[in-house]
Amino acid sequence: MDTSKPSSTGPRPSTGITTCPSCGGAVVSGLPFCPSCGKRVRTKVEGPPCRRCGTGIPEGTQYCPACGLDVDMRPSSVPSAPARDASAFSLALLDETNNVTGRFTLAQGETTIGREGATLEFPDDVFMSPLHAKITVRDDKLSVRDLGSRNGTWVFLTGPHRMLDGDRLLLGSQVLEYRRLGYPGPQPPERDLTRRMGSLVPSADIACLTQLRADGSARDAVHLSPGRTIRLGRDEGDITFPYDPSMSGLHAEIRSEDADFVVVDLDSRNGVAVATRGTIELASASKILAGDKMLRVEMA
Repeated sequence: MDTSKPSSTGPRPSTGITTCPSCGGAVVSGLPFCPSCGKRVRTKVEGPPCRRCGTGIPEGTQYCPACGLDVDMRPSSVPSAPARDASAFSLALLDETNNVTGRFTLAQGETTIGREGATLEFPDDVFMSPLHAKITVRDDKLSVRDLGSRNGTWVFLTGPHRMLDGDRLLLGSQVLEYRRLGYPGPQPPERDLTRRMGSLVPSADIACLTQLRADGSARDAVHLSPGRTIRLGRDEGDITFPYDPSMSGLHAEIRSEDADFVVVDLDSRNGVAVATRGTIELASASKILAGDKMLRVEMA
């Protein structure tokens, strides 16, 4: 049998068949590894690299011994990775008076934000985790995702926000956690028909808003019931925080809508933010807070 001819079943190199020195199996000349035992046959693959897989192609061989690519194929017909297009988005770094102090162009794909080891590093920010958040640009859309940071990544509201169980709000420097309590079940009368003392209005509290300390422990709490709207601020409202200079006199309100509650910013100076959970899509002019860095999305 003439082993110097390629098989008719597909592209094969024209240099013949050799024997694996380890197991004795047949190996197509030019292949670096034995197809039977997997051990290296040749310590060095000679010839120019294949444009598709990088395997060395021996001189005089028409096809790549590894992937079968025709060595005469023009570069334009070889599959290649798509080019990374320029992004239409950038991030503006804002100071306490909302003046731009820096600007970062976002590339297509993922950009990480953190104190160290991130694409955008802020080594002086002690409130920022080493890898804090991830910004993704894909198909002309921009999104942010927290990477398990200690202090969270916050997105500022541009309109009313219907709260979900577990949401955390940032008003001034106060962190408030929203929790659903559910509707209480029916209260059976006492056996001797004695009525209980206490307020009948409101009849049911179905949610709770709790102030959190820096260590995560709970401090003050206010209960929410259907039909009740509460206001929060430094000087005015149902709940006040006179010790917080970063909060406006009248900052925000929690509105009852059916069985849900909606938080609304009352044109406060520093806004109301919600901690991200999962991936949140952003738009132009969206503002996010990571550590103590305020970043605003802009069109490049």
